[in-house]
Amino acid sequence: MYNFEFVKPLSVADAVSALSDDGAQALGGGQTLIPTMKQRLASPDILVSLANIVEMRGVKHFSGNVTIGGATTHEAVAAADAFAGLTTLAGNIGDPAVRNRGTIGGSLANNDPAACYPAAALATGATITTNSRDIAADDYFQGMFTTALEEGEIITSVTMPIPEASNYQKFDQPASRFALVGVFVAKYAEGVRVAVTGASEDGVFRWSEAEVALSANFSADAIANLSLDASGMIKDLHGSKEYRANLVKVLTGRAVGLAS
Repeated sequence: MYNFEFVKPLSVADAVSALSDDGAQALGGGQTLIPTMKQRLASPDILVSLANIVEMRGVKHFSGNVTIGGATTHEAVAAADAFAGLTTLAGNIGDPAVRNRGTIGGSLANNDPAACYPAAALATGATITTNSRDIAADDYFQGMFTTALEEGEIITSVTMPIPEASNYQKFDQPASRFALVGVFVAKYAEGVRVAVTGASEDGVFRWSEAEVALSANFSADAIANLSLDASGMIKDLHGSKEYRANLVKVLTGRAVGLAS
């Protein structure tokens, strides 16, 4: 590591002020940023910790929605039992050490192409609230490691409409526990949304053909004749493009069958 300044603001306003300094970077749970700094792939001069901002922690229910503070840990999200798919997702991120340090805001801000929370946010049509505005999930995710966040902008909370039924299925890479492919299915009165992580070169995405089929018939049989274009899938030592494309379909069927 190297020398840097560490700031622990107690309010969102103080955090935004600290982030206005040159070389400042926000720190959530540190599960991505700290290892990156150790490898000298990032070298901020000032780390602005969001961990002590009380207004950014906790899970609240209101009017059919659940709002999660940006500094809320994965373990706290899992313990809140907001709805089935989200509880399963949060409780299976990494290991206990990661779940007790990592935060939903940090995960969404980083937008790793194999992270789990982006699938939940996109499948539920979440609203991502920052210190300055609300961003619809469909507009927020803009490609691998790319989001609509501007310089110095921080995620203060995430609001998800609670689905009638939901499930998250993840085929994880055993060493990292990241999703080789993850599929989140959320059923609403208006229709079904299906979001996929870990599979595409463009990051998290919605499988629109499956959404149409499942909105008409919420059954795994509804996607039996569908196939996903493999050309845009990730190819690496863990699986081919075709393998990932097929895995998306398999996991979507499982998620539908287990949705509650």
